[in-house]
Amino acid sequence: MNPVSFISLNGTLHCEQVALTTIAQEFGTPTYVYSRAAIEAAFNSFARAAAGRGVLLCFAMKANSNLAVLDLLARQGAGFDIVSGGELERALAVGGDPARIVFSGVGKSRTEIRRALEIGVKCFNVESEAELDRIDTIARALGRRAPISIRVNPDVDAGTHPYISTGLKENKFGIAHDRVRAVYAHAAGLKGIEILGIDCHIGSQIVEAAPFLDALDRVLALADLLESDGIALQHLDLGGGLGIRYDSETPPDRGEFLTQLLDRVDRWRSVHPNRANVEVIFEFGRALVAEAGLLLTRVEYLKDNGSRHFAVVDAAMNDLMRPALYEAWHPVQAVVARHDRPIQEYDLVGPVCESGDWLARARALALAEDDLLAIGCAGAYGMTMASNYNTRARPAEVLVDGARVHVARPRESVQELFASERPLPPA
Repeated sequence: MNPVSFISLNGTLHCEQVALTTIAQEFGTPTYVYSRAAIEAAFNSFARAAAGRGVLLCFAMKANSNLAVLDLLARQGAGFDIVSGGELERALAVGGDPARIVFSGVGKSRTEIRRALEIGVKCFNVESEAELDRIDTIARALGRRAPISIRVNPDVDAGTHPYISTGLKENKFGIAHDRVRAVYAHAAGLKGIEILGIDCHIGSQIVEAAPFLDALDRVLALADLLESDGIALQHLDLGGGLGIRYDSETPPDRGEFLTQLLDRVDRWRSVHPNRANVEVIFEFGRALVAEAGLLLTRVEYLKDNGSRHFAVVDAAMNDLMRPALYEAWHPVQAVVARHDRPIQEYDLVGPVCESGDWLARARALALAEDDLLAIGCAGAYGMTMASNYNTRARPAEVLVDGARVHVARPRESVQELFASERPLPPA
C-alpha cells in the first residue's frame, strides 16, 4: 500500500485523512478505496521526467476505468490507451481528447474501428495484417485515412507472469519482428492508411529496466530500417508495463526509469535532424493506480480445519480476481490493530463456491469476527476484472481527497443484476 496515502493514525488505518472504519460504516464492505493524492503523485513522477521531451503520457485504462479515476488523470494531462469501444466511450465521457487516445488491442471489431475513425482517435495500434486491411477498407468507405502504428512483437522476455507477458513469439500480440518491414511496405500502399509510428509493449508488472531497454533498442533499429525504406515515423509508442511493489519486488524509480529510456531515445533522435520532432508515447496503467487503491473487506467467520486457519471475508474472487487468476500476492493489513488475540497464519477466503476463491494465503494476523481488513495494491485490475459470479453485487468504489470522500460508484443491488433479464412467458 502507498505509504503516504495509507497510514495508521491512533491505531486505525486511514486513506489520506479519512479512517477506513468510517468508510466501512458509511458505505459497507467490500469497498474499493482510492487515494487522489497517490494517483496524482504517481502521474506527476512520470510527468516531471517527461517535461519538455516530446512525450505523451497515456493511461492504460484497462487497469482502472472508473470515471472518477479517468477524470482525475485527464485533468492531470493524461491521454488514454484503450482496448475496446466501451473504453473509448468512457474516455469520451470524461472529456478525453480523441487526439490523445490510442486504440490498442488484438480484436477490434468493425463497429469499434468505425466509431474510432468517426471521432478521430490519435492512432490505431495495429496487431495483425488482417486488422490493417480491415481498417483500410473502413477508412476508405468513410472517405478518410486511418492513422496507424504497427505493433511489433520483439521477442523479448519480460520476466513476468506468462499470462501478462506479451512480447514473446508465442504470445498473441503484435506482428513478428521479422515481418514488420513487409507489413509497413504493404501499409504504405493502402490508400486508407496513414502511417504515424511504431508500437511495442512487452508485458505487465515488469520490475527491472533491462527488458524495456532491450525492446527499445530493437524498436529503434527497426525505425532505422523503415527510414531507409522511405517510411518516416512521427512517433515511437513504447507501451507501458512498469511494475510496482506488491511484496518484495524492487521496481525502478518511475522518474529515473523514464529518464533512462528517454536519454536513449534522445541519442537516437540526435543522429538525424529530421528525428528531432519524433514524439514518444507511453501507456502506463498499474504504475499509476495500483498502489493508490485498496479493497476494504470484513471478516465474516474464523474457521480452523486442524491444519489451516481460515478467515472467511465478505470479499471474494469475483471482487478481486488476481489471486485466483495469477496466484498474485497482495499485502493485507488489519484496519484496527488488535492485541487481544494471538497472531496466527490465516488464509483469506471468500464466500464464492470455488476452491480457487482465495485472496491471500498464510498471512500472520491477529483476528476476530467482524474485523476489517485492507487488501492493498488493489487499484489496478481489481474492479475492472470484477464479475457478478454467484449473483454477487460488485463493490462500491470511493475516491478519497484529503478529508472528503467521493462516491465514484455506488454498490450494486442484487435487483440491478437481473433487472434486464426476462423469465419465460406463462405456459
